[in-house]
Amino acid sequence: MNGWEYKVVYVDFRGRISSEGAEYIRQSGEHRTGFVRGYLDKLGEDGWEMTGVLPLMRPESSYFLLKRARKPAEANEG
Repeated sequence: MNGWEYKVVYVDFRGRISSEGAEYIRQSGEHRTGFVRGYLDKLGEDGWEMTGVLPLMRPESSYFLLKRARKPAEANEG
């Protein structure tokens, strides 16, 4: 096994997702849960698996923690 790589995603169910400098904003008329599910579906297609959720004090916001198997080329870097 080559180890894991991790991703931390800030999710505000009112309409904003932020991860590693990329921002995603919910479109007008888009359901809150559908917005988040669509984002997670795309991550799942790329091999990411949800490993935890850290609810924040700010209402309707959390950190989502994800992991996926590191690719062999990445295992030799760093």
